[in-house]
Amino acid sequence: MSAVDLARASWPDVAAKVREGTLAVLAIGACEQHGAHLPLTTDTDMSQGVARRIAQAIEALLLPPIAYGDAWTARSFPGTISISPRTLQALIEDIGHEVLRMGVKGLVLVNGHFGNREPMLLAARTLTEAGLPVCHLDYPGLERLAGEVCDSKPAAPHFYHADEVETAIMLSVAPEGVDMTRAEASYPSFPPTFGSEPMQLGDFNPSGVFGDPRPATAEKGEKLVAGIVRESLDVLGAWRVRHGI
Repeated sequence: MSAVDLARASWPDVAAKVREGTLAVLAIGACEQHGAHLPLTTDTDMSQGVARRIAQAIEALLLPPIAYGDAWTARSFPGTISISPRTLQALIEDIGHEVLRMGVKGLVLVNGHFGNREPMLLAARTLTEAGLPVCHLDYPGLERLAGEVCDSKPAAPHFYHADEVETAIMLSVAPEGVDMTRAEASYPSFPPTFGSEPMQLGDFNPSGVFGDPRPATAEKGEKLVAGIVRESLDVLGAWRVRHGI
């Protein structure tokens, strides 16, 4: 039986898939600014696009994404809606307990937003202790792939936000949300204490863009997505062997 998308499935479809024995895939995104050329749902669109391909590859249940995350650093931009790390952790845990009750064999988390990492890891620990194996994926191999595929330099090491990387991926998975006529480059100067204290990004970067999105293309985005999925499947393969699922 192929992958089942809960956003389009009926309960008998899900019941049949669970009887077959399956994993569930859950994307975790955010609602936060991504410059003038990308939508506020960029992190959710990207993570769900990757999660969909993973679910198809392993013939799993694709859950509706979590569309809100810990986006506190972007709260100065209108449209950003941030939830607390505690709320996000609880939401992941509640969803995990529900799929465990349903009979799902394990949960795959696909994270699309940096601020979600800590609550995701804590939720994964709690769910694993409750008997649900969890594999959390954070776009494995992205830095290497970006260096191979993209032409522009990142604004900072490991920092991809509304730049060529994210814009290219969006052109691949959700092109209807991209307006390249509004794409502009921005390479702000990071404060010396960036990463060492709580900080609003808007205080030193009013555009919200970090890097140069203008060289982005759907072809580059497809290469990035395919590479992320390939790396993710390698991790998942090892994880499934470890847990016999």
